[in-house]
Amino acid sequence: MMANVRRLANTLIERLNMQRFFRGVGPEKHPVTLDRHRIFILPTREGLMFALILLAMLLSAINYNNSMAYLLTFLLGGMGMVAMLYTFRNMSRLVFHGRNADPVFAGEAAHFPVLIDNVTELSRYSLGLVRSQKKTSLASEIYTDIHSNDSQQLILDLPTHQRGEQAYGRFVVSTRYPLGLFRAWSYLDLANTCIVYPSPAGRQPLPPREPMSEQGVSDRGNGTEDFRSLRNYVPQDSPRHVHWKAAARSDVLLTKQFGGEKAGYFWLDWSLLDDPDTDARLSILCRWVLDAEELGMPYGLRLPGNEIAPERGDKHMHRCLTALALYAGPAS
Repeated sequence: MMANVRRLANTLIERLNMQRFFRGVGPEKHPVTLDRHRIFILPTREGLMFALILLAMLLSAINYNNSMAYLLTFLLGGMGMVAMLYTFRNMSRLVFHGRNADPVFAGEAAHFPVLIDNVTELSRYSLGLVRSQKKTSLASEIYTDIHSNDSQQLILDLPTHQRGEQAYGRFVVSTRYPLGLFRAWSYLDLANTCIVYPSPAGRQPLPPREPMSEQGVSDRGNGTEDFRSLRNYVPQDSPRHVHWKAAARSDVLLTKQFGGEKAGYFWLDWSLLDDPDTDARLSILCRWVLDAEELGMPYGLRLPGNEIAPERGDKHMHRCLTALALYAGPAS
């Protein structure tokens, strides 16, 4: 008996939790389904005006004892109640999936995909998504319609200002369909994030290239002076070395091999920089990573407490840039 009472009390406390009404429940694992416990609904300004007009009509009908005025008042009142049901149903049972945004550089906008599944036979109209914040312009709200048993992917943009892991945070999905008399809404936080790389500095001379070990001293065809031969293209090759004229004549991509110098690599080392500003150093290292990758030469990255061996290619570049983005300071 006492267990049932405590369970009932906990349920009432959860229902009366005003934080859910104003802020939602915080980051959640997706997918998230909107049910009756997550959807809130209140009259809009137009809805309140509509209610005042109905009240005035009712008072007039009582005063003049006019049956037609009663009929019109109750007809409009019933239409308003049905509109409230349709507004709530327009959001009920929608399923939301969040996805992480592709990495961007600080100062660029991150694009967070949100997939909305409509698993019912009802079409949904005028669904609006907007980031939850104190000052939100109506222009930033995205509206969409979703047909029955269909899905829709929307892109939520978020400006970035500093490096690191950026979470999109809480956003609001709402609707005023069909008459605009009521607004139904729900808060969602799908815990989707984006890696924000440091903003690259201006062009900086790369550090001196280091020679390969004795086993790799011979000419490996990774120079840039004399053309040697062609070989099949691999994804790690620089676009500057692709033989585009040959690609125009056939469907095969070939890469030019150059000789004339010993193959080497770059060490992009934190200790080579003396700027006391951490972010300034990371911006220069970011520029070095991009320039070394553009040259098509192997490069390694040394940060206090972290070292990435020399390599090249998109995966290696993103690994180095991610290390710069998430750098928190020297290891203790």
